[in-house]
Amino acid sequence: MIDFRRILDDIEPSKDEELRVRNLSLKLMEIINRTAHDTGVNAEAVLLGSVAKNTWISNGDNEDGKDLDIDIFIKFPLTTSLDDLKVQGLELAEKCITDIDGTYEERYASHPYLTGTIEGYMVDFVPCYNIKDSSELKSAVDRTLLHTEYITANLRPDQTKEVRLLKRFMKMVGTYGSEFKVGGFSGYLCELLVIHYGSFLDVLKGVFDQWKPGFQIDLMNYGTAKLFKDPLVVVDPTDGNRNVSAALTLQKMAEFRVAADNFLENPKKSYFYPKTITYHRETLRDEFKNRQTHSIILAFPTPDIPADALHPQIQKTEKSLVKILETDDFKVMGSDYWTDENKTGIILLEMNTWHLTPFQKYSGPQVWDQGNSWKFLEKHPESWVEGDRWVTRTKRQYQDAESLIQGTLTSRGIKNLRVGKHLKKKLLEKYNLVDVLDLLIAEDADEDILKFLHCYLHKNELLIRD
Repeated sequence: MIDFRRILDDIEPSKDEELRVRNLSLKLMEIINRTAHDTGVNAEAVLLGSVAKNTWISNGDNEDGKDLDIDIFIKFPLTTSLDDLKVQGLELAEKCITDIDGTYEERYASHPYLTGTIEGYMVDFVPCYNIKDSSELKSAVDRTLLHTEYITANLRPDQTKEVRLLKRFMKMVGTYGSEFKVGGFSGYLCELLVIHYGSFLDVLKGVFDQWKPGFQIDLMNYGTAKLFKDPLVVVDPTDGNRNVSAALTLQKMAEFRVAADNFLENPKKSYFYPKTITYHRETLRDEFKNRQTHSIILAFPTPDIPADALHPQIQKTEKSLVKILETDDFKVMGSDYWTDENKTGIILLEMNTWHLTPFQKYSGPQVWDQGNSWKFLEKHPESWVEGDRWVTRTKRQYQDAESLIQGTLTSRGIKNLRVGKHLKKKLLEKYNLVDVLDLLIAEDADEDILKFLHCYLHKNELLIRD
């Protein structure tokens, strides 16, 4: 078995870093509380999240290893109107960041909050209601108060290192993060898994031995797990009517199970560090050619919307486009999407069927349906009977997949596509269809897109270490 102590030396914050983060957090809360007092605003800043729970991972020197966000919540009484909470909360946050010479941008969860960069750290300033239990909940962010209280009361001090190992392992195998673009495990879920199983290794063993779709964990024995139909059910100890793992996709649940199995079979320290992914245009081109499919990229400019809104819109468009293609008999081997979340988005379509014959068989009414049979035969006089139905031959509107895609991305055709309104506008303005083999000839091909194509071809890349 590997020496976890050496890994923890790399991912646990040093005493100096811990002191810096704590002192910065205290300074920020003092500024907010002083400003609130001076301006007559009834609000109080409090430190929540992984820093408050002592489960955060050191920033260290590795960009890929960064895990730390400092979460400063600004609590308002339940009697505060939502408008006042939003306005006054953001004003207090903005004043704090300005006073300390930081930079910030506004983001949106259940309501707006500010994310600032201060002294090299990312800090979230989130207005919330000062709730005591879930019955008082007014917005989703209010839960963070209850979650922090539960973890600090139930996670033993010696288990904080187990949470860090679990978070780090998940991050390096690509299953950490409950945001839509990942669909993985949240930090709170990791903490609950360690409380339930006891340690990092026991979590992996429990996953391998027990987990299947529908597996349930109910730490407080609420008896409400049956209410949920998600792949994994972990009833929130602070609210029996909530599944903590609702954002976890079946894909990421399965990937974590595979990674756990691989690690238990052959434990390696490298599972806790970024894996170097190597790829070459020429090799990628050979791999796509050897698959003997037809792969095409739909590239488009992305709308100026938050990342947590952009990803669902692109994925919905991808899935809808696949359905449209397959409905017209163009078989799709696989699909995926990528975006830089700034300017560009792409949808990859790997086609088993690219060209079709000019005609297709079309089924009509049953022969017993006299009225509709007459209408059908009047329109299709060359029809014949198969079983008890009239059948005819009709000319296809689209004989190749590219024409169907182009026809769909018109003002008339896009009505058949499930696409968000922001992305719809961009697609109608501009898009490009690029053959993957042509892209892989270009010497100026974007490195991020090349990496995306490599990961599409090698889906288990992060789940195993040699």
